[in-house]
Amino acid sequence: MEEIYQRKLIIRIGKNTLSFTMPNPADQERPFLYEPYIVKGGISMAVNLREAFKTADLTAIDTRRVQVLVDTPSMLVPIEQFDEENITTLFNHVFPATQEQRLVRFNVLPSLKAVCLFAVNKDLAGVLQDRFDDLQFIHAMTPVWHYLHQRSFTGHRSKLYGYFHGKRLDIFSFQQNRFKFCNAFDTTDAHDALYFLLYVWKQLRLEAEHDEMHIVGNIPEQDWLLQELKRYLQKAYVINPSADFQESPATKIANMPYDLMTLLVKGR
Repeated sequence: MEEIYQRKLIIRIGKNTLSFTMPNPADQERPFLYEPYIVKGGISMAVNLREAFKTADLTAIDTRRVQVLVDTPSMLVPIEQFDEENITTLFNHVFPATQEQRLVRFNVLPSLKAVCLFAVNKDLAGVLQDRFDDLQFIHAMTPVWHYLHQRSFTGHRSKLYGYFHGKRLDIFSFQQNRFKFCNAFDTTDAHDALYFLLYVWKQLRLEAEHDEMHIVGNIPEQDWLLQELKRYLQKAYVINPSADFQESPATKIANMPYDLMTLLVKGR
């Protein structure tokens, strides 16, 4: 029974994506087990999750500890202004509620003096709560922000980051222990992404000769986008997770999202 409580399952849920991951430290060749699930269109993610529980191999392994990595829209609140009793009202003001029933959750980012608010579909949360005793909801950006904030202290120049995931581009920058900028843009187009990245760069008054642009994730037309960025900026880079994470086995798993990879290697 003790071994069951030590096992941890990570369920990553995006708008149209679902996967299961389990650390497997006893096996040096496969220290992480990763199992994507093909989401069926026309039915809710809650129903997809119920179906996945019937067929996914990792869900058949008895476990009690579950981290749910949620890739949905989020908002940041300065930690000194955070009031847990008002999170639903605040979130619904920024992201007006539709017919979907949802629960607002939060992650505290102590190193950045901020709190991330995000929503979980109520039916989806119910499916998870019915099956697991120990649930922890984590927004997908939380491990990314945490790690890249630490990374931003290397060197002395300001850095702007762009993370491509799903059909979104999150752009953010840090100033010491705060967010200097953070926003998300819906796009799968490299030309639109170029515009958003350079627009934020200009808005922050970063210097083309000295400051740095770093992009990572499922980058559309990566070679073209990097080439175009270098037309305007001297220091534009694509983050290579394999080099960044010292060739961790997680970086060798095909199609694993960068946020999940970062959670596995660096924690939240």
